Amino acid sequence: MTKSCVSIDALAGQLAALASPQRLRIVGALTADELHVSELARRLGMSRPLLYAHLARLEEAGILVGRLELSKDGKALKYFKVVPFQLKLDAKTIRELALKD
Repeated sequence: MTKSCVSIDALAGQLAALASPQRLRIVGALTADELHVSELARRLGMSRPLLYAHLARLEEAGILVGRLELSKDGKALKYFKVVPFQLKLDAKTIRELALKD
């Protein structure tokens, strides 16, 4: 299943969320595996606070989804995964979305 933008604002939000090398790396890492924040931070060599800021931006744009899970020792782990999506960006799509609004 793919998710496509239904408004020009949604398309702009997704493009803005993806317009960062760090966020593209995050999406790339999460495409293969659902990971918790600490593991993702280690793999990407990124601080957790910075990673959380990027994750929030991607989640807000509907590119990622997060869920909380308790580990065996009672720690809360936040896992993220990519929501299947497809961006279609061409003049016709932009025109159609622009005329909808």
